[in-house]
Amino acid sequence: MNLSAEQIQANWEKHLKIIDTFITGDRKSRLKDLYTVLAEEMIIAPASGKPSFHNAFPGGYIDHVNRVVHCALKTKALWEEMGTTIDFTDEELVFSALNHDLGKIGFKGQPNYLPQTDQWRRDKLGEIYTHNVELPFMLIQDRSLFILQKNRIEMSENEFLAIKLHDGLYDDVNKQYYITYNPDSKLRTNLPYILHQADFLASKIEYDRWKNTQPAPAQTPVKTRTSTGKPAVSSPGLAAALKAI
Repeated sequence: MNLSAEQIQANWEKHLKIIDTFITGDRKSRLKDLYTVLAEEMIIAPASGKPSFHNAFPGGYIDHVNRVVHCALKTKALWEEMGTTIDFTDEELVFSALNHDLGKIGFKGQPNYLPQTDQWRRDKLGEIYTHNVELPFMLIQDRSLFILQKNRIEMSENEFLAIKLHDGLYDDVNKQYYITYNPDSKLRTNLPYILHQADFLASKIEYDRWKNTQPAPAQTPVKTRTSTGKPAVSSPGLAAALKAI
């Protein structure tokens, strides 16, 4: 899947409008200043290296982040409707969603993703992009937080935890935050849970969009045997029925 130049531009304008709508105070201008500096990288960056992950195409990053913001607001409304405690502001929710994957942009002119030039890996492994080995290793969430603090963009404790923990239990380093039976050590805000659910939902939507554009795999006839013992060819459905007898 690919986006047109017009779609990429519209997504970027929507991205900036989200900041104007939800972010307040001095950090609105600081965040917009940072995004202006990073605009070229942010606009064309993919959200992952493989289409089978999500949004592995130019403009995929902004498309993904905008969707996470939308999903986060919808998820928060559902939690609220179901009677769950909402112990954070809409600004905290949107700020966290906007910046949860900021580390995927890279740092100091070094992009996180580079086009995969190994044709075998493109064809066999589906790698459209590969990680930039010139960029020092850092977990995406850690680089996101590092970039924000490096540019003097303050965040609340809720926002810090939401960005750090947005991968949920898909990342083992988060287990001590999510798996605890001691009330004193449980998370004291629901923001990380909601951001994780929104990110997961957005990624699943993007995966399904990609999957639905793929041609259906050809079904290979399955060989079975007739009552005479000679090989015969049957459809996969018939082969399954025979095995069940």
